[in-house]
Amino acid sequence: MVYDVAVVGLGAMGAAALCDLARRGKRVLGLERFERGHARGSSHGESRAIRLGYFEHPSYVPLARAAYERWYELERLTGRSVLSKTGVLEIGRPGSVIVAGSLAASRLHGLPHEVLDAAEIARRYPQFMLPRDYSAVWQPDGGFVRPELGNELHLRLAEEAGARSAFGAKVTAIEPGPSSIRIRTRDGDFEAASVVIAAGAWIGDLVPALAPKLTTTRQVLCWFRAHDPEAVKLGALPVFIVDGEEDIAYGFPDIGAGLKCASHHDSGVWSHADEARQDAGPADEARMRRFLESYLPAGAGALAAMQTCIYTKTPDEDFVIDLHPQDRRIVVASPCSGHGYKFASVIGEVLADLAIEGETQHDISRFGIGRLLG
Repeated sequence: MVYDVAVVGLGAMGAAALCDLARRGKRVLGLERFERGHARGSSHGESRAIRLGYFEHPSYVPLARAAYERWYELERLTGRSVLSKTGVLEIGRPGSVIVAGSLAASRLHGLPHEVLDAAEIARRYPQFMLPRDYSAVWQPDGGFVRPELGNELHLRLAEEAGARSAFGAKVTAIEPGPSSIRIRTRDGDFEAASVVIAAGAWIGDLVPALAPKLTTTRQVLCWFRAHDPEAVKLGALPVFIVDGEEDIAYGFPDIGAGLKCASHHDSGVWSHADEARQDAGPADEARMRRFLESYLPAGAGALAAMQTCIYTKTPDEDFVIDLHPQDRRIVVASPCSGHGYKFASVIGEVLADLAIEGETQHDISRFGIGRLLG
């Protein structure tokens, strides 16, 4: 059997692409090297932030708007809650990367937002302890999505629409032929008319030209039992980002496992994703405890849990979403440089467009592979 499309990698982007392709009536195969719902990649950790006023660059805003609509569609189709609006509070000095970038994107695209000084932040959210010269951009439409649930719902919808998914199916080679593409795995070969490679941190194994351009970083997520649980519960605390004195870090309200926080910057580098381990330790806890004690002391209680995940970064930290320069039947979709999950719902649509039509209505000009390959 020759599939219309094979999707290699069933994390955030691959699962969403599999869903979109299957719901369009395509014969589609999904291949994932690990078990279903694994925690070895970038698509786990209870919550991922979502926001419209994108400090990274204003050009992401239209894609973010589309992502919201696709998350809402997923909720309508499944009857499950994936996206929670808590608002997002982006904190720092007025000229900081986070505050200035968010404000610029919000103003350019006419997004709902407020600029709060330290006194107003203290009035609304007295649990924060901030320097007097700090300010914040408040985005009422921000919040978080649930990555494990989002992935599973995309997979279920795909399978209900006829997709075949195989787990523990490590792809060892992708071999284009004149009429189809052969996908080799340890347990057998498959053929497809086109292929979406959404292999995350393993993308360099399947697109070797990308490998020297990418960095695989270690990210540590921490959950704390707050001294004051009421101060950090869902409904009392928004998603927040602080561009602080020593670090840029972010956090989420307690939705069951504790107050979650993490550094925006990496906590080490792995030379290959196969080296990644669940090795979070005392130094990682201490780093995030210092952050909480400085800015959100009510949250700095006992450690509840730690978890590592992988970010795969490009030099400019923009995505790679493009047709392969040597074969337009192959779509390359990775890495997302640590800020991609919020877009997964719409990137699935983009990847399906590219696999079927070779183009998409969404503006992905910023994500071309050529900028990395020269």
